[in-house]
Amino acid sequence: MKIASSTVAAIDIGSNTIKALVATRNEQGLLESVEQRTLDSRISEGISGATIHLTDDAMAEGLEAVTELMTMISAHEPTEVGIVATSAVREASNGDVFAKRIEEVSGRKLQVLDGEEEARLIGRGLLCDPAMTKWNDFHVFDLGGGSLEFLTFRKRELTQAISLPLGCVRLTEKFVDDRDAPFLAQAGEAIRSHVRRQLINADIEFLEDQPLAAFTGGTITTSRAILAAAKDVGFSKTSPRVTLELIGAIHKKLGSLSLEDRRAIPGLPAERADVMPTALATVIALAEFARLNEFQHSLYNLRWGLVDSMLTK
Repeated sequence: MKIASSTVAAIDIGSNTIKALVATRNEQGLLESVEQRTLDSRISEGISGATIHLTDDAMAEGLEAVTELMTMISAHEPTEVGIVATSAVREASNGDVFAKRIEEVSGRKLQVLDGEEEARLIGRGLLCDPAMTKWNDFHVFDLGGGSLEFLTFRKRELTQAISLPLGCVRLTEKFVDDRDAPFLAQAGEAIRSHVRRQLINADIEFLEDQPLAAFTGGTITTSRAILAAAKDVGFSKTSPRVTLELIGAIHKKLGSLSLEDRRAIPGLPAERADVMPTALATVIALAEFARLNEFQHSLYNLRWGLVDSMLTK
């Protein structure tokens, strides 16, 4: 008689969203989602400032989201629940206050990840993607609200893990003066120049020309959702192979619109509409710098890495 695999759960408190995943291993040893949910909860307003401070409203919204996700998780009676936070909380002067409140509402200790820990968990999650089992040497990019994680794998072993302050909320605050207006070309060029400087200063080691690359995070997920809505098909019917040409076309379309009009675009969550042009400009700058014409989109990122670590103990 086979013993059923344990069920575990993870909550990832990001700068722009809070995500939960309940997962187990199937009989083949692969991770299998039991239930997952993402809530828009931007706790990172003000992240571009010299001093980062989580507002009372932001913390209250984050606590509400975690409470809702814990209710969903508890229904599955997991043997273990891991809760982590990334850029916004680790940089906030009052991150410890927020962490204590999370512990009070969840009954679990919040682990605030440093940049390298965040990158490594993203990489671990990506290796669980069944679509990438034959990939050996490749790069991984994960764009969030506060930071951009960059990883390099050689023979499926992580050889480079870097976190850069290039998140879309951070750069929108820094370079976009009027979020309600169409996205100005000057803002786009300033963002691209800033991204290039950050990449150069980080002394990132890239693989050979046109390397394999994967992208995770809400920007590409949203881009595929916009494409799916435009074609009137389900998300799964869009290709995970995302081209720079497609990203450029979506950026051009969204950038020409006011925030109000962007919020009416099918597939684009209203809460993400203000930062989406910046996020796309960042992706374009990164792809051009790394000489990438396309990349593989993966839904396996940090929370998958976290549940994999819990199920591997």
